[in-house]
Amino acid sequence: MWGKGRSEMTGAGATSNTQRAIKVLRDLIFSGDLSPGSDHLETELAQRLGMSRTPVREAALSLQAQGLVEVRPRRGIRVLGVSPQDMREIYDVLTVLESHAAEQAAERAYAADQLLALKTAIDEMDAALARDDRAAWARADDAFHRELVRLGGNRRIEAIVAMMADQVRRARALTLYMRPSPVRSNADHRAVFAAIAAGQPGQARALHESHRRAARDMLVDLLARHRLQRL
Repeated sequence: MWGKGRSEMTGAGATSNTQRAIKVLRDLIFSGDLSPGSDHLETELAQRLGMSRTPVREAALSLQAQGLVEVRPRRGIRVLGVSPQDMREIYDVLTVLESHAAEQAAERAYAADQLLALKTAIDEMDAALARDDRAAWARADDAFHRELVRLGGNRRIEAIVAMMADQVRRARALTLYMRPSPVRSNADHRAVFAAIAAGQPGQARALHESHRRAARDMLVDLLARHRLQRL
């Protein structure tokens, strides 16, 4: 047992265990197994993950920087909720950045094969809705937005959007089965795709702005009505 603990704190082993702890804890938070507002001791989480406290502590600090938990000295780790105001501010930023990316993607005059990943994500969203698989729809939606930003060609925008993506996914996970079937969202994505494929920058930007604002308003309303606040 002690030998295992020492190996986790040195070299590549420490990095590997910390990364594993980050992944597992994120999965537990996003699945709701670690619910918003719940408190957990490092020892409890370390036992659950089958590792020493050191990588759990380092993982918690990383997740704190991502806005998922609060590390409280001598009191453990608290899983944070997501407030309507948090989401309003995040979506306001994402709307500007992603809409710019859509405009830039349309200006780049991509060939059809270069837009295949974007089209595939939309097809997967449609297929997921057809079989009423909200989780698969959410994964395909994530893929669409990541690819849209990548096609915009601005790596700094990619980095900023990626930094905010966790909070968006988490809020969506909390509300995924409360919202109406996202048929309109799929239609919005197809319209944005068509504008990019047709080389219509202004149209691509306007359509994506409208899409993101509608998504923001729906999500903020759900969070407020169901009192899914930061705890």
